Amino acid sequence: MLKRAIFIGRFQPPHKGHLEVFKKILEEVDELIIGIGSAQESHTIENPFTAGERMLMLSKALAETGIDTSRVHIVPIPDVNNNSLWVSHVISFSPPFSIVYSGNPLVQRLFKEAGFDVRAPPLYNRQEYHGTKIRKHMIEGKRWEHLVPKPVLKIMLEIDAVDRMRDLSKTDYLLKPKRKRQI
Repeated sequence: MLKRAIFIGRFQPPHKGHLEVFKKILEEVDELIIGIGSAQESHTIENPFTAGERMLMLSKALAETGIDTSRVHIVPIPDVNNNSLWVSHVISFSPPFSIVYSGNPLVQRLFKEAGFDVRAPPLYNRQEYHGTKIRKHMIEGKRWEHLVPKPVLKIMLEIDAVDRMRDLSKTDYLLKPKRKRQI
């Protein structure tokens, strides 16, 4: 029987750690579905790239890495913002799967309760390969290019991702220090 798994992430942006996780998962299953989470989101500090841009970045990076792309399906999954409906929502946007890879405790719990085989993926150098860190480095003018696969870098340069991030950071509160509330 075909073993098909899903891995859901925002991939803002896809980085080298993601590719290592995909390689490891593909050692264990026949096919991998990559779910582009928060597909409806773009042009914010937390979600600066469109679903289409992320799909393009992932497909180019997978091909360049030598992963057999016939074993990978990339699907956009918009948010539903209702945990009790989320698993059925994911299923409605995805090819059939029986295994879920996630490091997110809520995702793990929801899929376990729905009867899926849930596994924690290996994390690769999480201190370096982290989307939040990459986005922050882009805004602050620090080195980040070495953290993403070359095809992802090429697309990010093509869409002027650094300027996008810097423009978004001028008005977005997410990366600014929060003030302490006075009681």
